[in-house]
Order: sequence, then structure tokens, then C-alpha cells
Amino acid sequence: MGIPNPEVLRWARESAGLSYEDAARKLQMSGRSAVKTLKAFEEGGKTPSRSKLLMMSKQYHRSYLTFFLSRPPSRVERGEDFRTLPESEANQFSGVLDALVRDIFVRQELVKEALIETEEDEVISFVGAGAEMPEVVSAASVIQEWLELETPVFRGFGKPHDAFNYLRSLVEKKGIYVLLIGDLGHYRSQVSTEVFRGFALSDPIAPFVVVNNYDAKTAWSFTLLHELVHIWLGKTGVSAQISDNKVERYCNDVASQILVNEQEIAEFFQSIDQEDRDILADVSRFTASNNVSGSLVIYRLFRSGFITEAVWKDLQEELRQHWLEARRREKAKKKAQESSSGNYYATQRHKVGSGLLSVVRRSVGEGVLTETKAGKVLGVSSGSVTAMLGV
Repeated sequence: MGIPNPEVLRWARESAGLSYEDAARKLQMSGRSAVKTLKAFEEGGKTPSRSKLLMMSKQYHRSYLTFFLSRPPSRVERGEDFRTLPESEANQFSGVLDALVRDIFVRQELVKEALIETEEDEVISFVGAGAEMPEVVSAASVIQEWLELETPVFRGFGKPHDAFNYLRSLVEKKGIYVLLIGDLGHYRSQVSTEVFRGFALSDPIAPFVVVNNYDAKTAWSFTLLHELVHIWLGKTGVSAQISDNKVERYCNDVASQILVNEQEIAEFFQSIDQEDRDILADVSRFTASNNVSGSLVIYRLFRSGFITEAVWKDLQEELRQHWLEARRREKAKKKAQESSSGNYYATQRHKVGSGLLSVVRRSVGEGVLTETKAGKVLGVSSGSVTAMLGV
């Protein structure tokens, strides 16, 4: 196989968003000479051992064979980047996010090939149908009608998670695959929701939507609809929580209009005691019966002109701090649940969704997908495919 390419080693570290000091720490290289040794690897003065290359493969989120390429590969294609981020935040998570997006593209391509092979490759006319970006209320009506989304049913569920599952089932029935992914297989590699909230891969045969599962469950439905609007526009790309991008604002406006319309927002604002400075208490009461997030409601209040941008941003930050605190309290409980062997496959199935499970199950049964490829699509080892599919 030869020796690793120093240029590729440097590229892999840099594309993972790691400084020399960060990389040395992750590679368990200690002492004053750690950075010097790492630089020597990347300048060709020293050759890393196989064990060190395997560790680099894990920490840089690249395959082992990548290090032996004659030159660095082209940067991953994310589609459009709809985010507005400080450079420091973008760089901090760029490696993990690139690896996550690469993984989604590979999964999508395998699914698309399977659909073509089994002659299930029907073109979904919804994809790209809204390219001209019609007026927001009209767009929301078209999408809601296409989905056959019944607002009373959505709001009738006792928990936001159950409401999301209902919405997800409607989307998957239309041939769009919905995944809950926010890491590379372990919570330690999770991507901040400030950097990555969702991803849409707009393809007429096998469109994919990814929702960052580390976000609040109350926000999942909004993110799903937001990314669905991207699919309708024919726009592939990554979304974050806040963006000044024109397309992002449009997707936010349409998705939020579907969940809470203009009249409801106006009536809600009129019901608020203007002397009461605790607006979030009123918002909390409103969201409790609608299965939507407080962030969505205050965004709608801002976009409808009922509160200023400054007030919106202050309330958004306050909500964020409340969520971070709640998340810290639940973290230990969640880790215990996910580490339980009895819950592993149920958790994994929920992450990939019934739509993806169904197409993989059929494709494996017909010999179109090998267990190795099926495992790649489902995000598990080939030996776990049978248990995942329940066959």
C-alpha cells in the first residue's frame, strides 16, 4: 500500500477543523514534541504508524485508505449553505458536518440505485415544484394540502414527539425519507444545533430530509417542514437555527405558517396582557395545546410585526438558555436509555424512519442490496441488519 501522503494528512486534519494542538490531543500525542511530530507527519519527515493512522481515521472522520491517495479529494458537496455563522463556529464543526453530509449522500445514492433496480423509481412531482417561491400563505396551503396534513389531528397528540411522528408518517408516505441524525454514531460527535439543524437532499426519485435529533423535540416538526419546503423549492443544502439567507427566511415563514397561521398569531397576541412582561409564560401556555415550539411562536410574532427584532432575539436567547438547562438535566437519563441493549434497535429504527426501513427490507429480500450496503443505509454494521429489519 506504500506510505501515507503527507499532503492528504494535512488536508484531513484541516478539513476536520482541528488545529495542531487539537489534533495532537485527540490523537493522544502528549508532551512538548507532540505538535512537532504531527507537523513532521504532514511534511514527510516522519511516517505515522498504522495504529496512529487508524486513530487519525477516527478523529478526522476519513477512511483509512484516504490517507494513501495521490492528492486530497474534492471537498464534499453540501449543496447550498443556507447558514449564517461566525467563522469560529463553522470551523469547529466543519469536519463532523462534512462527514455527516457525505454519509447522507452515500445512503441516498444506495437507496436511489435500489429503487431503480426494483423499478420503484417513480418521479415525485412535488420536488422542485415551488421553485418560483410563491407567496407564503399560498405556498403553505399548497404544501399542507399535498401532505394531507390535518391540523386538529397534529395538535391532538399529547406530546410533541407523537405529533412529529404523525407528520413524519405523512411525509414518508409521499416517498420522502426522513432521518433523525445529529452525530456520526456517538453522542460525543454531535453537531451543535446552532451549526446544523437540518439538511435537505432534493432529488426527484429519492429525496432525503435530515433533522438534528439533538434539538428539542418541540422543534422537530418545524425543522421537518422547513426542510420539506427546501425539497419543494428543489434546494439541496444545510440549515442552521438562524440565518439571514433569503431562502431560509422563506422556508421559515412557510413552515411556521403551516403550523400556526396568521389569524391565530394575531388572536394570540391580542390575548396577551400587554402590562405583563413575562411574554414567555403566555407563549408556553399557547404551545402546550398546539405541539409547536416557543421559538416558532416568537418568530411568528416578530415576522407579523407584533414584536421588534430586538425583543425577538432577547426572547430567543432566553428560550435557548431554558432549553440548555432542561437538556443538561435529561442528558444522564438519555444516555442510560440509549446504552440499554433492549432499546438499541428501537432507537436506531426510530432514527432512520419507517420509509427507509421498508425500502431496505424489500431491497434486501430481492437481493438488490447486500447486507453490507444495507448496513450503510441504516447506519449499522452488516451483522446488525437482520435485527434492524426484524426479519
